Amino acid sequence: MNAYVGIDLGSTTTKAVVLAQDGSILGKGITNSRSNYDLAAEVARTEAFVTARFGLLRREVEKVAGIALLDRLMRAFRVQQNLVQMRRLQELVDEEVDRGVVPDLRAPTRAVLDAIFKRVEAEEEAWFAEENPGTRSDFFRDVIGSAYTRSAEAIVPDTGLAFDLFLGLWDKCIIRVENEPIGLGFADHIGTAITRLGSPPSVIEGVERALAVDLQATSTVGTGYGRARLPFPKEQIRSEILCHGLGAHAMFPGTRTVLDIGGQDTKAIQIDAEGIVTSFQMNDRCAAGCGRYLGYIADEMNIGLHELGPIAMKSTRNVKINSTCTVFAGAELRERLSLGERREDILAGLHRAVILRAMSLLARSGGIEDEFTFTGGVANNPAAVSALVQLVQENYGTKILNISPSSIYTGALGAAMFAAQGVSS
Repeated sequence: MNAYVGIDLGSTTTKAVVLAQDGSILGKGITNSRSNYDLAAEVARTEAFVTARFGLLRREVEKVAGIALLDRLMRAFRVQQNLVQMRRLQELVDEEVDRGVVPDLRAPTRAVLDAIFKRVEAEEEAWFAEENPGTRSDFFRDVIGSAYTRSAEAIVPDTGLAFDLFLGLWDKCIIRVENEPIGLGFADHIGTAITRLGSPPSVIEGVERALAVDLQATSTVGTGYGRARLPFPKEQIRSEILCHGLGAHAMFPGTRTVLDIGGQDTKAIQIDAEGIVTSFQMNDRCAAGCGRYLGYIADEMNIGLHELGPIAMKSTRNVKINSTCTVFAGAELRERLSLGERREDILAGLHRAVILRAMSLLARSGGIEDEFTFTGGVANNPAAVSALVQLVQENYGTKILNISPSSIYTGALGAAMFAAQGVSS
């Protein structure tokens, strides 16, 4: 089966989309962007082909196995992926104890780490066992990092050891795990996932048929903030402006205005009825008001990036934030907390400040026309969406606002469409 691949190498995340010959989406993959861009692109591509295999499996056995069973199989697969990476993380942390912890403290430190990792593993098993676990982050760093921090907070205070010691060990080792090409493909973990789930013969047979399909990447196109670093020839690279415009048009054909808030830049794009870009404005000189800024705030508050929006949605009071510059944000954040401001109110103000910067770009690009589509990772943040809806209403009146659950893949989708066009033209 021929397939077309689009890879969007962003400053914080790398996304991949696999399209079938008929234009339907076969699979999507995402990973944290790394200093090793070749690896980030390959991991995202691998993840996209994993979900493509699950899509083929769904077609094979959905009628006999049911959606619920297949969803649990996917969950079993994700748990196995996380546990394999977590055990590698534990090995690296253990090595770091030898290098960076004084001899007298190594034994008690290892005992605490063992307890922390056992608790993290138990959380993963509990998530798998839940009937309706809800959504969670796609990233190993977020999922395991949050569980690691919670476990350390529960265990370390009674040990006499410094909490910062365990955060430091995490920080030193997590990037190394993310930069190792640990087996993450469909064939690597599907057998263990089937065993964990106790899948019926019909599913096992479906897996064998899904694995037997020869998925061939006929053409690949790259885009994104780091597109110049992708290991592709120039003719396989497209502007992220063009890819987001085309991808947004494919998701919502009525789209005429696109706002993309990525990790390192914000883009306001106007497109025509064919998805062709007619004008745009872009803030790419610093990360102020972008995803990196929100990531910095999350780090300052020692919470996961995916937790920012839900916490901000609990706000009951408007707080005006004076700066969205990462240089000054930490100082203002600490000052407001010291004055007794509630963190949810501060975070709500921060999200509004981010969207206010985006609104100025939209105005300079030509304003907002129906329909208006919000793309990029920040579109998955409920507080950012809430602030956008309010500010659009205040400035432009009622407009149709489109946000796809797959909004973060918009650029990769556009790239995959260019890949398909290149083969057919």
